[in-house]
Amino acid sequence: MANTADISRGLILKLDGSLYSVIEFGENKTARAAAKVWAKLKGVDNNRTIEKTWNSGDTVYPVRVERKAYQYLYKDDTGYSFMDTETFEQITVAETMVDAPQFLKDGQEVSVLINTETELPMSVELPDKIVLLVTYSEPGVKGDTATRTLKQATVETGATVNVPLFVNEGELIRVNSKTGEYVERVKE
Repeated sequence: MANTADISRGLILKLDGSLYSVIEFGENKTARAAAKVWAKLKGVDNNRTIEKTWNSGDTVYPVRVERKAYQYLYKDDTGYSFMDTETFEQITVAETMVDAPQFLKDGQEVSVLINTETELPMSVELPDKIVLLVTYSEPGVKGDTATRTLKQATVETGATVNVPLFVNEGELIRVNSKTGEYVERVKE
């Protein structure tokens, strides 16, 4: 058992039969009433984001989670297939469990969060920044580096990313997988 003092960012809690990950948390203290602990929670097994408040010292129910390295194999009608890099066991998960499926490319390493109570996968996380090849982009004009103007470029996974005007087709770029934003051009 844990109480509200054990709440931290990234902790996964069981609430009303569903699992939620703590995004933000804090404490409200007033002179008259007892302290309250609040948390902004994102659903792990659903797409909900909620806010929850507890009295300080209340019991919470954390779920033990294991993070394992998996390799992306392919996508078919049943979902996205991944292989454990140590045991070579394969799992298939639904698209809703992958945090940025538009940036998945064959052979890419990802982290799979596994609930240790049920041994079932809960979510798939891509690395924060990934390198992708630009497969289509309007040609850039020399001298277009002075402004912060962006254009659309298609990357090897089929996703569209807004990039600066100087990025051309055939170049490697680094993309933030959480926001989908261009980070930098990668030199080979």
